[in-house]
Amino acid sequence: MPKTVKDVTYADPESLAQLRRDCARMAPDWQGIPSPAPEPAPATPLSSIHGVSVPARSARLLDGMSEYGD
Repeated sequence: MPKTVKDVTYADPESLAQLRRDCARMAPDWQGIPSPAPEPAPATPLSSIHGVSVPARSARLLDGMSEYGD
C-alpha cells in the first residue's frame, strides 16, 4: 500500500532487486556529499586519571547500584 510523506508517495519495495534499483537511481544525488568525520581517538585509560576525588555519599550511592547486566 502506498504511503504519503510530505506530499511524496512511495510504495514499499517488493524485492531486493527493486530496492537496489531505487538505490542506484538515488546514488547520483549523494555524490559530492562529504563523508562523516573520522572516529575520535580512544579515551585514555582510567589509570591515567589522577587527583579526582569522589564524595563519600556519591561513592556509597554508586556502590549500592547493581552492576550492568544483573
